[in-house]
Amino acid sequence: MNARSHPLVLAAALLAATLSVSAASWPQYRGPNASGLDASAPLPTTWNIATGENIRWQTPIPGLAHASPIVSGERIYVTTAISAAGAVDLKVGLYGDIGAAKDHASHQWRLLALDRATGKILWNRLGHEGVPKSVRHTKATHCNSTPATDGTRIVAIFGSEGLFCFDATDGRLLWKKDLGPMDAGYFKMPSAQWGYAASPIIHEGKVIVQCDVQQGSSLAVFDLADGREVWRTARTDVPTWSTPAIVIAGGRTQIAVNGWHHAGGYDFATGRELWKLDGGGDIPVPTPLAAGDLIYFTSAHGRSAPMRAIRADARGDITPANADWKHPSIAWNHDRRGNYLQTPILVGRLLYGCRDNATLTCFDAITGEVRYSERLTANASEGVTASPVSDGRHLFFTSELGNVFVVPATDQFSLAAKNALDETCLATPAIAAGTLFFRTRDQLIAIGARR
Repeated sequence: MNARSHPLVLAAALLAATLSVSAASWPQYRGPNASGLDASAPLPTTWNIATGENIRWQTPIPGLAHASPIVSGERIYVTTAISAAGAVDLKVGLYGDIGAAKDHASHQWRLLALDRATGKILWNRLGHEGVPKSVRHTKATHCNSTPATDGTRIVAIFGSEGLFCFDATDGRLLWKKDLGPMDAGYFKMPSAQWGYAASPIIHEGKVIVQCDVQQGSSLAVFDLADGREVWRTARTDVPTWSTPAIVIAGGRTQIAVNGWHHAGGYDFATGRELWKLDGGGDIPVPTPLAAGDLIYFTSAHGRSAPMRAIRADARGDITPANADWKHPSIAWNHDRRGNYLQTPILVGRLLYGCRDNATLTCFDAITGEVRYSERLTANASEGVTASPVSDGRHLFFTSELGNVFVVPATDQFSLAAKNALDETCLATPAIAAGTLFFRTRDQLIAIGARR
């Protein structure tokens, strides 16, 4: 074992990589580096919608969307899809229906800017209007992808309607890009379109988009300034709903992507494949999570539901030759402890993953040892879709029914609090400077200690 791979060295690197995240902003899905973490200030562990305890503001948001809010400076940005038919149905809960929603009316896809301190809507800009080119699942929306910003521009994917770039100051549409049909559905039944959900990310003036669909899948990079395609690499996999992640380690910058037949890493500058891994759950949704020299991948559905740690310096095809999942580039693997919908979260040396049935498992991030596995709720019908976030002290898990379970970020399970949002909630919250921002069914709610 070399010095770099020693557990104490790895643990120190993980601690530095996670607890040093003190976000002045939350610029993309899951915030800085898709970490889900802002340790700059403690978050309140209790609140009350009815009495106003620790509720800073509540602002109604029109339309239906699971896109998370993002934060840049003194503004919150959120996207939405508004049906000309009015209110549309959203079916939450733990169920296996693969059918699609029947809402084929014209929609408006919009970007809103809100004042971070007051929740006042500063502007509401139209990005696109028309009948959706694809259908959605009964639990999905026509606006699932979270926007991303560099502070000057905002990029948003409106499913098959394309990639749009707005001015962050006034919301002017700067450019748009047709990505083709985002036909994302169950590979065993291609007619069951479920709605595209991967979010764009921004790195060094480039927009990265993972387009894993029924036909013509690719990983693509565009210039943020004008939408020019920089490179596009074809992929062969089933549809996925995972957002890519930037990983800087071992002297290289790579784009890590989740997948069933092709999880892996690509060179950021050229799109060249660096490594690949076959196997896992056949409906990949969670985003890769990187810290130190490890990248954590999880997926579920079908025969496998792995949670695994991959070394960031992997090269070539690292798929094990047999069923024991041992390979020098695979630090550890649990084949049945992974997540279906939720991206895990790392705090220090502890990795937490919550399944859609609200089972929370805590792993040692270096060794893969399971520290605990407990249910957050006794309600067997209460599912969890949103990914967790943390202030480095506590973890916040949001159920589809709008109950937020607060768990200490330690290796011993306990429930510090349970708080209600009083609405269904499937979007992952954002954090900035000691405030939680929840996007519920009909509004945006800011929760923080009252000043």
